[in-house]
Amino acid sequence: MSVAAGRVVAGRYELSTLIGQGGMGQVWTAYDQRLDRRVAVKLLRPDKVAGQEADELRRRFVRECRVTAQVDHPGLVTVHDAGSEGEELFLVMQYVDGADLSDHLAEHDPYPWQWAVAVAAQLCAVLSAVHAVPIVHRDLKPRNVMVKQDGTVTVLDLGVASVMDTDTTRLTHTGSPIGSPAYMAPEQAMGGAVGPYTDLYALGVLMHELLSGDVPFAGSTALGVLHRHLYEPPLPVRRIRPEVPEALESLVLRLLAKDPQHRPDSAQEVYEHLALLLPARGMPTGAPLDPTRPFLRPHAPWPDRARTPAPQPTPVATAPPVAGKPDVAAAVDEVKRLLGEGRITQAVDMLGAILPAAAEQHGERSPVVRTLRKQYAATLLDDGQYRRALPELRRLADERAAEAGQADPQSLRFRYEAAQCLEQLGEPAAALAEYRALLPYYENQYVSGDPQLAHDVRRRIGHLLLALGDRPAAHDTLARLLLDVERFRGPGDPLAAEIRRTLQWLGQVRG
Repeated sequence: MSVAAGRVVAGRYELSTLIGQGGMGQVWTAYDQRLDRRVAVKLLRPDKVAGQEADELRRRFVRECRVTAQVDHPGLVTVHDAGSEGEELFLVMQYVDGADLSDHLAEHDPYPWQWAVAVAAQLCAVLSAVHAVPIVHRDLKPRNVMVKQDGTVTVLDLGVASVMDTDTTRLTHTGSPIGSPAYMAPEQAMGGAVGPYTDLYALGVLMHELLSGDVPFAGSTALGVLHRHLYEPPLPVRRIRPEVPEALESLVLRLLAKDPQHRPDSAQEVYEHLALLLPARGMPTGAPLDPTRPFLRPHAPWPDRARTPAPQPTPVATAPPVAGKPDVAAAVDEVKRLLGEGRITQAVDMLGAILPAAAEQHGERSPVVRTLRKQYAATLLDDGQYRRALPELRRLADERAAEAGQADPQSLRFRYEAAQCLEQLGEPAAALAEYRALLPYYENQYVSGDPQLAHDVRRRIGHLLLALGDRPAAHDTLARLLLDVERFRGPGDPLAAEIRRTLQWLGQVRG
């Protein structure tokens, strides 16, 4: 069965962008059409995996999906759905916004040892929960670990985990060992019995890599790497980075012991050693992807959206390219279809992805791009993504005002919607200032052709004054507004009734 963007798995999950591929299958970003949310979909082809019994792998996969879905830990990716379709097995998981640990390491050279400790401590908490099921991950490595924007760590890919019973060990005897050679414990490489101690060895490899910049045992062939795991001692990390604490080096060497009996007894024990090296509580830097943050301010709100850039839209598949370029017109039609079906999240991401291509083809100031950007801002607003909508609306307002003047109705509308964003984002002072700047245009000229909009702006001003604690000014604003609304729209108008209730609540109006 062919796999391509746009394919719908299980009648519900629309594949978008291929983000990972290996011998056993592929991982895609996708959209859950029923709930209009991003998910990750893993597709496996048991019949394509040489040396393994496809039927056994299929049974094992389904059984493991059920078991891993029962592991309740915030550091483990959530399983939403699983099943089979044709020759393929599929696993639907939580979409994790962040960077995988391999990329995180590549972007920070050298990787702060405090970060390595924080990552490892979080991984110990996950492993402890997984091992209690009991499950052995068997493929713990940086590519299977995500660092989220708030610094918390999420473990992926329990799809190769083994439920620890006699049934599932047969695969290691009938086929090649499951796992990645660079992170594989000696007993796993030899096809022997695996257990929690196997994951602890992989954790030691991962920590060695974070601290030294490389895995302890590398080689040009898988066989060569496995030979080194079996027979060579690891290089102590302090020979490469003397600033690493001796206690941390000692812990890594214990984790990398060839004999499982010489490793720490459990992930819990490893955590207790790491806890002594974790940073004391204090204020984090505020930078995203800082894994020490959960320890500096446990369970603290994050991110502070007033100071933190909003996440960028996820790359999504657009319409097929024409002559090497994305087909913008086809993509626009697709966005219209998605919006018509109420799939706003998917439409938002597609609009964000096609805008750069449209600007390159037609020019940043072209009517096509301007229309797309208006649709993008409006869709973000409809989707409640106020932090992302705000800069788009401000840019549209400024460009329109530069072309048609400050009193241009379209520019004013963009500014009005930007003020709504500020209001929704909990920035009442900034929203109040924007509404007050807009009000003269609506009151004096009725630029919009709709005096009711001026009434709405005045109502919002009154409510924001209340939010800021200025009750006298709020009362004055709303009382004057009530008179105008009753005169223009009648005393029975719903807005008049709402204002009257607010004034009564303030205790300023009798009867």
